[in-house]
Amino acid sequence: MPYLTRPVLPAGTLARIPQPVLPTGDGLVLRPWRAEDAPAVHAAFQDPLIHQWHVRACDAVEEAAGWIGEWTRAWGEERDAQWAVVDADSDVLLGRVALREIVLADGVAETAYWTTAASRGRGVAARATVALSRWALDDVGFNRLELLHATSNTASCRVAVKSGFALEGTKRSAVLHPDGWHDMHLHARVRGD
Repeated sequence: MPYLTRPVLPAGTLARIPQPVLPTGDGLVLRPWRAEDAPAVHAAFQDPLIHQWHVRACDAVEEAAGWIGEWTRAWGEERDAQWAVVDADSDVLLGRVALREIVLADGVAETAYWTTAASRGRGVAARATVALSRWALDDVGFNRLELLHATSNTASCRVAVKSGFALEGTKRSAVLHPDGWHDMHLHARVRGD
């Protein structure tokens, strides 16, 4: 049965190009992950706030290295796109920003981020999310980016709003965290916002 619409983005849109380096223009760079980032990822995941808002733990540097390998493969498979957020001058890891759950045919992806404890309060997540959103919507041609966070994670809500993601509603009891089920705010940014 034929579709009545064409894919928003054809298969191969991401895989046919190397994952880009995206400067924010204000001291940050979004770059592909490297194997040597594993110790910094492991260290970031020892932070209690990461444990509070994420469903995964990282018990060893080798586990972080496995994640980085998976993040690299996911680009070529066009299902996730993950960037290290680093200081433009020192290349010190400040966080991560990502497009997850990519559906090219629909032009949709979910935006996600985390920051290291040392980089919080400096606008790192919002600046990185704005840069990623501009690239995804304006340069690549995605139509919609969604962003989910626990309703009780007020810091993440501030990042979403500062990044231009409008609050659309609440998904009740949507994600299981170690402390139980969480209601999730659904934010979105669409092409033209």
